Amino acid sequence: MTAALFALDPAAPATRPGAAGPRPTVIGLDLSLTSTGVAGVGWTDHIRTRLRGDERLAQLRHETATFIRHADLVVLEGPSFGHGAMAGHEDLAGLRVLVRLYCHGHGIPYAVIPPSSLKLYTAGHGNAPKGAVRSAVADRYGIHTEGPARYDEADAYALVAAAHDWLGHPLAPVPDRQRAALDGCQWPDREAVTAP
Repeated sequence: MTAALFALDPAAPATRPGAAGPRPTVIGLDLSLTSTGVAGVGWTDHIRTRLRGDERLAQLRHETATFIRHADLVVLEGPSFGHGAMAGHEDLAGLRVLVRLYCHGHGIPYAVIPPSSLKLYTAGHGNAPKGAVRSAVADRYGIHTEGPARYDEADAYALVAAAHDWLGHPLAPVPDRQRAALDGCQWPDREAVTAP
């Protein structure tokens, strides 16, 4: 069972070709043990599970891989260190590592955006509530997220928007004060994302 968690798809190339066209494929992931938000330009989705333990991590890794396997850049929301007594913190950290290892093993560059930077970039305040991020995504990008995973999907879309702005392909105008939040993020080498 453990080997399956780390097995790489033998059909996947060891290194991947550069982005095709002017706008690389960016996938945003708001990782969660119960409701992971996933997004790309113009769409959002989510992954939900009721499994526990290693079975849950295996399912989340597999389903996440189906979304990111053809990405030119994966953008993850970083950990929220302000959440005291967060249940499942070890498994959530493990999920982040599994996704990072998948990206590394498949030659997919990834970025990590701290929650406060994402909130500042999207909603104008580093401590903005989830509803404010969701509203900002709807107002600025026309992406309306609904249902139980609405905040996860909105966060994932905000990650995509931030990455496209960093790449020089903003999806919509963002005030300079908010754009400055991108400086505090962990970005890969830009050429690894944009090289032909």
